[in-house]
Amino acid sequence: MLTLTFLVTTIFNLYVKVLLLRIWMQWVRCDFYNPFSQFVVKITQPVVKPLRRVIPSVGPLDSASLLLAYVISVLSFTLLFAIQTRVFIFDPIFFYYGLVSVVKAAGVLVFWVIIIRSLMSWISQGRNPVDYVLIQLTEPLMAPVRRIIPAMGGIDFSAMAVILILYMLNYLGMDFIPGWAQL
Repeated sequence: MLTLTFLVTTIFNLYVKVLLLRIWMQWVRCDFYNPFSQFVVKITQPVVKPLRRVIPSVGPLDSASLLLAYVISVLSFTLLFAIQTRVFIFDPIFFYYGLVSVVKAAGVLVFWVIIIRSLMSWISQGRNPVDYVLIQLTEPLMAPVRRIIPAMGGIDFSAMAVILILYMLNYLGMDFIPGWAQL
């Protein structure tokens, strides 16, 4: 059972994060001719394209992808509950868990994109197509921090500051939102 739970959780969480990455890329107007952007679009397009015919975008927000990420999160909790209890019931609390899970997945996605960008800045130095997309994604978050905390001695502390803010928001979520820590 643990193997099946791990497999279901991993597959659903990865796809939710890819959907959230697509939303984020559209939000910051990322270069969609980039190979990494094309990969994200090709993975999500078969499911998002039919939904877009029914659910229109709200401004720069891809509401079809966001709704799909939410539905997948709710289905994930329903399926995990069915696997663990061997009883398939749909509890309304799964709607709440799905919402909290999507918000937390967005925070985790931002955290890992910043970490990967920081690590790639040591290795690729901007020559990789993935690096270009990561810069486009994280620069709107890191530029305001960079104005407050300038680089000292050639070291940019903006990534560390944004990660500390994410940690603070995570602890704030644990304080005020029931079930935040378990998701």
